[in-house]
Amino acid sequence: MLNIISTGSNYIFMIMCAIYAVSCFTVFLPSTEDQQIRRMNRQERFMFIFHFICYGVLFLKTFDVKILALYAAQAVFFKILILIYEHVYTDCSRILMNHTCFLLLIGFVMLTRLDFEQAVKQFAIVAVSSVVVLIVPFFLEKAYWLKRLRWIYGLIGLALLASVFVIGSTKNGSTNWISLGAFAIQPSEFVKIAFVFFLAAMLEKPASFKRVLITALFSGCHVMVLILEKDLGGALLYFVIFIFLSYAATGRGIYVLGGVAAGTLAGRLAYILFAHVRTRFDAWIDPWSIIEGRGYQITQSLFAIGTGGWFGLGLTQGRPSDIPVVDSDFIFSAIAEEFGVFFAICLIFIYLGVFVHFLQIAMDVKGRFYKLVAYGFSICFIFQVFLCIGGVTKFIPSTGVTLPLISYGGSSVASTLIIFAIMQGIFMIAYKEDEEVEEDEQTSEISPQRGTGR
Repeated sequence: MLNIISTGSNYIFMIMCAIYAVSCFTVFLPSTEDQQIRRMNRQERFMFIFHFICYGVLFLKTFDVKILALYAAQAVFFKILILIYEHVYTDCSRILMNHTCFLLLIGFVMLTRLDFEQAVKQFAIVAVSSVVVLIVPFFLEKAYWLKRLRWIYGLIGLALLASVFVIGSTKNGSTNWISLGAFAIQPSEFVKIAFVFFLAAMLEKPASFKRVLITALFSGCHVMVLILEKDLGGALLYFVIFIFLSYAATGRGIYVLGGVAAGTLAGRLAYILFAHVRTRFDAWIDPWSIIEGRGYQITQSLFAIGTGGWFGLGLTQGRPSDIPVVDSDFIFSAIAEEFGVFFAICLIFIYLGVFVHFLQIAMDVKGRFYKLVAYGFSICFIFQVFLCIGGVTKFIPSTGVTLPLISYGGSSVASTLIIFAIMQGIFMIAYKEDEEVEEDEQTSEISPQRGTGR
């Protein structure tokens, strides 16, 4: 009976996710304020219905009351969070708020299915982080001096990255963690925020070749530290952020071409110098020939995606635990196995919807510093999605990068929530700028009329 319910509910999940994915783009169509509000409310209803059905299936699997308690806590949390943003930040982006909650609840559902204790821990981290980052949009509106701290961002970020060589620990082959009792923090997840602010502050003024070169050398230090930590995904992410922000700041395609050439050369040198790079590359080229060793993880990921097919096996009906590190780096494979490839494709479109909204915020805000910050986080977000999904589908070598807001990992989800809060702040700055422009236009229209009357 449970199999029938689980499999049948998958079709409901696919339809709801497809409608939600389409709505991620229809919200950008010209419409009245009432139409936009109705769209946002519809997204919110879909989100809560999806959440309810998923946890209903999980409860029927075990009849564990703790699952119901976790569901109730999450439902209350999401509703309170949405209400807080609506009433405290009346000019916030409801689109971004809905996307944040929807991606988080997908992560909670999958983690509850994989490991209940990890789901509880992730929920606690999200709840605390969400409360802390509530101040970020307000702070961003008031702190006009942020662009003056360019070297502070860079130096603090580099110091935090290098700190793992002194007080760090090794996890999953990478020495990029700092252990604090029962908790472990990954500094690179938070330093990427400072890194984007550093680049935006350095390139905020018309960038000369000398300034770009200095920025490139300092950025290269960040990347080299990450390579030494064996954090290949992080190194590639930082490198790509620098390349695209340099292009956004200067408009010169030579920086992109030069970056591609430098990246290709660096990749070749890394393959020659580092054994762990060769291991991942070999596992990407032909995992089937080494399926019992280095290729086991990627082959199990492909088996899971293939087994799920278009419509999935149904929530709780797959075998995602066969994939090593499935709760973090390979959670997309588990989603594809149980919810189906069609659902997974819709999820990709939701991520693209977030990316498009980020770009829209970057285009709307007028201040060059905030514009570059928004562009930087846009690239950071979508490239992280690409690295994760590309790695688990064998499109690119696996880099050990998490899926934003869905994968297990306190540092990853907390840093992403900070990024989303920053984007909310920039959205509100752009909204305030538009209001000021409208007031100036109205004043300029009224003033000549008054002058004529006199």
